[in-house]
This record gives sequence, structure tokens and C-alpha cells, in this order.
Amino acid sequence: MEPDKGFVRYIGKAGFAMRKRKFFEAGQVVGTHGIKGEVRVQPWCDSAEVLASLTTLYYDNGSTPIKVKSRPHKNIALIKIEGVDTVQDAAALRGRILYLDRDDLSLDEGAYFIQDLIGLHIIDADTGKEYGTLTEVSPTGANDVYHIDTGRGEVLIPAVPSVIIETDIDSGVMKIRPIKGLFDDEN
Repeated sequence: MEPDKGFVRYIGKAGFAMRKRKFFEAGQVVGTHGIKGEVRVQPWCDSAEVLASLTTLYYDNGSTPIKVKSRPHKNIALIKIEGVDTVQDAAALRGRILYLDRDDLSLDEGAYFIQDLIGLHIIDADTGKEYGTLTEVSPTGANDVYHIDTGRGEVLIPAVPSVIIETDIDSGVMKIRPIKGLFDDEN
């Protein structure tokens, strides 16, 4: 299974919980940059700018804090980790996963961490019918797409305000108003 990668944007009503994991995957070291120990990190969040805004990241699922100075560069983050001062030290970190603390970021109203959305029960806002469970989020450019496991297959729904009516992380429920034909055989 692919790691939880980052955040999702959605404008809607929010119930927000801090009961979810405190630390989660922010990106992976994919190489070195220069000769002074900088590493190139592929962000697993909205952008390299998100990583560049942080001064502390973590190794080992969040158990080991590291001080960092970062800057975005195209679609990656260039990160200088305190104590990593040579290209050899930086090269030894290739493949290492970096974690962030959710408390170090403030999300806009109506924005959620993707991993908080995974596993939500999808309920019809009007009838209360349960459609399934949110299993994946795919960014498409225009809007994100939510993958719903219905037990009989997968249904994709657009993450737009006219479809996503309410997201309540605390209760584990997302209420939707599906587009006609999404969950049945209507034409």
C-alpha cells in the first residue's frame, strides 16, 4: 500500500478532530544537492512550499526531530538538515522518509489532511443511505476525486461543494449529495 501522501483541499463544512495520527509522511529524500549536505526531497503534500515552511521535520515515524532549512525548487524541496554537512552524509539519507507534525501546520477552513479522510463512511446527505468507504484521494487539477469502495466495486466522486455536503472527521462520516447515476444504474 502506498503511504499517505499529504493534504487535500476542499471547501465545505468541517468537523475537525485532533484524534488522528500526530505525525505523518511529508516526503522522501530522493537525492543530494550540491556539496554542502543538502538533500532533494519529493514532497508528499500539496507542494514543496509546504515543506519549505517548516523548520522541524522528523525521522522514524515522528520520534526523532531534526532541524531543517528548506526552499522549494521546481517540484521538489531542497532541505539542509542540521548536522548533515557533506555530500556523503546527504547521500546516506537517500530513500529516507521525512515526517511532519500536524501541529506545525495550520490548514485553511475546509481543508483536511488526506489521511484524516481515508476511511470515512460515505452517507447520502438526504436519505442517510451508506454508500461505502473513502479509500483514496486523487488530485486531478480542477478538483480532487474521492475513491469510494462500495463493497461491489469502486465509484469515483468529484470533491466539489455541490457533491460534498459535510465532512465530520470526529464521527468518521462524509455526507454527500451524489450526481444522478453515480451509485445506481440510472441513465
